[in-house]
Amino acid sequence: MDVTARTRAGWDWLKGPEPWTRRMLAGDLALAGVLALLGLGVEELDKGSAARMLASVVAVVALTLLRRRLPVFTLVVGSAVGVYLPGAFLVAIPLGWSAGRRIVGVGRALGAFTVAFVAAVALNVVKEWSQGRPVLIVVFGALMFLATVVMPGLASRYWSQRNTLLRALQERNAQLLRERAMVAGQARLRERQRIAQDMHDSLGHQLALISVHTGALEVDPVLTDRQREAVGVLRQASVAAMHELREVVGILRDGVEGPQPVEEAQPAARGVAGIAGIVEAARSAGTDVRLTTAGRPRPLVAACDHAAYRIAQEALTNAYKHAPGAPITVELRYEDDSLVVEIANGPAAGPGAGEVVSGGQGLTGLRERARLVGGMVYAGAAEGGGFRVAGVLPYGTEPAGAQETGISQTVSGEVADDFGQQLRARTPADGSEPIDWAAVDRKLLTRSGRSGGVALGCGIAVAAVVVLLIVIGAAVALLVGSVGDAMLSRAEYEGIHVGEAEDAVRSRLPSGDSILTEGLDRKGPPRPQGAACLALLADDDSDLGSDSVFRFCFKDGKLVEKQAYQAKQ
Repeated sequence: MDVTARTRAGWDWLKGPEPWTRRMLAGDLALAGVLALLGLGVEELDKGSAARMLASVVAVVALTLLRRRLPVFTLVVGSAVGVYLPGAFLVAIPLGWSAGRRIVGVGRALGAFTVAFVAAVALNVVKEWSQGRPVLIVVFGALMFLATVVMPGLASRYWSQRNTLLRALQERNAQLLRERAMVAGQARLRERQRIAQDMHDSLGHQLALISVHTGALEVDPVLTDRQREAVGVLRQASVAAMHELREVVGILRDGVEGPQPVEEAQPAARGVAGIAGIVEAARSAGTDVRLTTAGRPRPLVAACDHAAYRIAQEALTNAYKHAPGAPITVELRYEDDSLVVEIANGPAAGPGAGEVVSGGQGLTGLRERARLVGGMVYAGAAEGGGFRVAGVLPYGTEPAGAQETGISQTVSGEVADDFGQQLRARTPADGSEPIDWAAVDRKLLTRSGRSGGVALGCGIAVAAVVVLLIVIGAAVALLVGSVGDAMLSRAEYEGIHVGEAEDAVRSRLPSGDSILTEGLDRKGPPRPQGAACLALLADDDSDLGSDSVFRFCFKDGKLVEKQAYQAKQ
């Protein structure tokens, strides 16, 4: 394996299963740089050597880059390294955050944080053992570990689990919507098939009888030429109706418009181009119909084109039924932004031939059809006693369902319903409101809405600050409480003489049991061999760079030496 392949394999191993983009890498390097700079400042304050500063920088960069791939390892190592390298102490915060998010399983996470805690506290006790106070070291170490590692880990783990729960809810909701759409589609298809079967069995039979009887009448020698022409018109109308019925039945069965079958008579074009055909058929039947066109013809989208044809067809049908013999005008006006289809008839020339069969749904259906394509239909009485139907249809408007969803059928891949309305991916079919995932996200944080995320972050920050304040307060309290056990005035020092009994001297001196006096007895001149020494601080010390120390050494029950010297801090 060459160097390039090994480098690539090592890089893939470093990234691990989680995608590592350039943005993430730049962020990790920036974080490592900031922590390294802060660590150098800490090392400078602690008077660390150049080697220790370099080791801190290397540790910070390595742990920051490895925390995604090895969260447990970096957590434990970072907690241990921070004890001996003060400059690498701050890296524990991002290590705790990364470990809380990426360690799988509660038991494993608890074990990793426990091992890291034991390592940090135990090494801290070993390092500071010579200073005494192991219980105090354990308490302070535990509080610092809680503030810098545990709390970021808990916050990260909560954040990760919340995001996982939200994604699971979204996937579950999407699956339920797909299943419900499938069930609704199957139910709609079954209903369409039932309607198609009923139409084929009933209307198909009646239209077939009309076609057969009119065909027989057309060749009957008894009829006059005028009558044969009228019967021929009826036969052509019945054949056209049969074709349209078969087309509708096919759509109801399959849900889409398929190729038209080739029959002996082609069905009329179901668009603006077909209006001339139905006008000509009406003229052949003896109706006075006049067609006019104004403006420059422009193409329409399929839905609008079909709506224009149906408006003209329904208006002509109503005129035949309700005003037989009245003259009819059909006008197509191509306006700048819409097509106007207007059908007007005069008053009826005479009484009707019989009872008019009407379902009362024709104009209502026209209004709904026009509304779905972004148009409108007006129907009402005309001047002079007639009736007028006018439809205004846009040239290029998609169906209403596509407008509401913002996507077309070809883009979304969904199937429109019977009225051309788009099935929404996130809207329940029962008409209920779509799910607001942003609101769900906020509710997972808190019941207070959008402020929940801010409240959570502020709560975590406040808790961390409180823990740190507790640590600082405890340290200050211990220092203040131990000041009286560590301070001695110069007059008291001068009043004690070498050779006095140890018990008498100690009874006049403070106990010296204070963190302020730790190690002071070893910083001065050499101690007498075999002597036990007590070091105290002078209460009149004004030097900020060193401490004024009074040391008393005892041997064989007597004070054998007393020294006053300066010890560097």
